Amino acid sequence: MKFTDSPVVELPVGTAVLSLQQDNGSMHVGTSVWPCSLVLVKFIDRWAPLTTPENPYSHLIDFRSKRAVELGTGCGVAGMGLFLLGLTDIVLTDISPVMPALKRNLKVNKRVLGKNLKHSVLYWNNIDQIRALNPPFDFVIATDVVYIEESVGLLVSAMEALVSENGVVLLGYQVRSPEAHKRFWELCDEVFDIDKIPHDHLHPEYAYEEADVYIMKKKKKKKQVLCQYDYFSTNKLLKKNNRRSWRVDKVCCG
Repeated sequence: MKFTDSPVVELPVGTAVLSLQQDNGSMHVGTSVWPCSLVLVKFIDRWAPLTTPENPYSHLIDFRSKRAVELGTGCGVAGMGLFLLGLTDIVLTDISPVMPALKRNLKVNKRVLGKNLKHSVLYWNNIDQIRALNPPFDFVIATDVVYIEESVGLLVSAMEALVSENGVVLLGYQVRSPEAHKRFWELCDEVFDIDKIPHDHLHPEYAYEEADVYIMKKKKKKKQVLCQYDYFSTNKLLKKNNRRSWRVDKVCCG
């Protein structure tokens, strides 16, 4: 279920308000505003004052001097929201058909953001596009991106290729497909240590019953396959998680 059918969604972030335009009539899911992006941004917003006593997330959300990439950004909600909360070195990515919706929202919110955020086309199985982003990143952001089983392997491989050894995947998640859900967490469990944010730690006004936030970090290994990000090691990883060839523009993986 989409968050709302309204053509415009407003999201307060810190002292600013984002105005998010969506097109629910589009054939691409990325042109709609989905709940998990709001949930993730408002979770960070709730704990953003790092000087708050006994803030359990003060280290996690200290975005100073950190680099980030968002996968499947869609309308740009999470990326723009986290930019306003201090994650200023961030690049927003999605597939080509979604770019007009993203660019429209970046333009509408340019006065609030103070600049036009970096953005790039990224298909999760495109090695050259992954390398061009210049990984590794301190943060990989993803919200509402698990809904088609065929794209799950590509997504997990892209996450692993992009996040640094000590980096963090910030995931806004809701079950969209039982098959995709099962496969996604099977693959994630092989690669990441996974922590689920307690529901009462979410922003009380954005703690939707079916939406959750996860913190994922790479499992410690003696030797990481992607430490040099060369073509062959990355390609091997992608093949491991996705043995068939897919038209990624058809399955809408961001």
